[in-house]
Amino acid sequence: MRAEERAERFRQVFTALTREIRKAVVGHDEIVRGVLTCLFCGGHTLLEGVPGLGKTLLVKTLAEGLDLHFSRIQFTPDLMPADIIGTNIVVESPGGRQFGFQRGPIFGQIVLADEVNRATPKTQSALLEAMQELSVTVGGIHHPLERPFFVLATQNPIEMEGTYPLPEAQLDRFLLKLRVQYPSAADLAKIIERTTQPVVDPIQKVAAGLEVEALKELVREVPVPQPVKEYVSQLVLSTRPEWDGAPEMVRRFVRYGSSPRGAQALVLGAKVRALLDGRFNVGFDDIRAMALPSLRHRLILSFEGEAEGVDPDRILEDLLARVSTAPPKTALLPEGL
Repeated sequence: MRAEERAERFRQVFTALTREIRKAVVGHDEIVRGVLTCLFCGGHTLLEGVPGLGKTLLVKTLAEGLDLHFSRIQFTPDLMPADIIGTNIVVESPGGRQFGFQRGPIFGQIVLADEVNRATPKTQSALLEAMQELSVTVGGIHHPLERPFFVLATQNPIEMEGTYPLPEAQLDRFLLKLRVQYPSAADLAKIIERTTQPVVDPIQKVAAGLEVEALKELVREVPVPQPVKEYVSQLVLSTRPEWDGAPEMVRRFVRYGSSPRGAQALVLGAKVRALLDGRFNVGFDDIRAMALPSLRHRLILSFEGEAEGVDPDRILEDLLARVSTAPPKTALLPEGL
């Protein structure tokens, strides 16, 4: 199949999935687009918002629209790592009793980690290997996870009672962080109407695992011009307060800037955006559009930033206004890009 035909099929699947999700989810158009972008980038999504905004419904509806195994983990303060990845148990067999591995809910393809910051950091860390390596290790035995593997975690704002901040290393494993806002008055009226009547429009299957994997490969084939790569480099380097070109807000309010994964998230998300726009190349506007969801969770605020309640989005918006798209004198690409 030619590249143009594959790109057209990508847009068809993306549009069809969006349509199916909208049967159940009212509004949140940018959130839906961000979740699907993350799916086809091969990354994982962190959805932040107060309870009751439809985060869990969105994930469950996406799973219904794909012919993939769906699994849900409800995070609670007493959840243990073995409750997520599984454990070795004694089982009866013709040869007598022996240890056998009982798989946990992480062995799904679309995994909903619901209210992930309700659990302790030790349990949250049980997701790390699975999210990064697409495998888990129990008792020294390696267990690969079925592809595609997509984690969508929901979290409550950390100011809410009974929440634990996610470890920085785990936050960095999420390709995008999307903030779910309250619905408008018009959307709220639609929610009331839709959720208090019989369900008459079931969700249809749009694509299976093999096609999702093929479309993920297509995303990675989209070329990125050298000036755009250099712009990404400058953006990511400018989030680091120790870098000479860092803006004043970064130097004042940021303790640690983005890792190279932030650059990768910018580029992959921009490639999806280009394909949806009918282009087989990435532009500066694609990068700018992906800056907030790609980098907001990768900025670790300084004590002053936390004390003043500075929003990372505000820092990034200032950064975007100051970093030029003109090629720098010395283009330093972050390692791993």
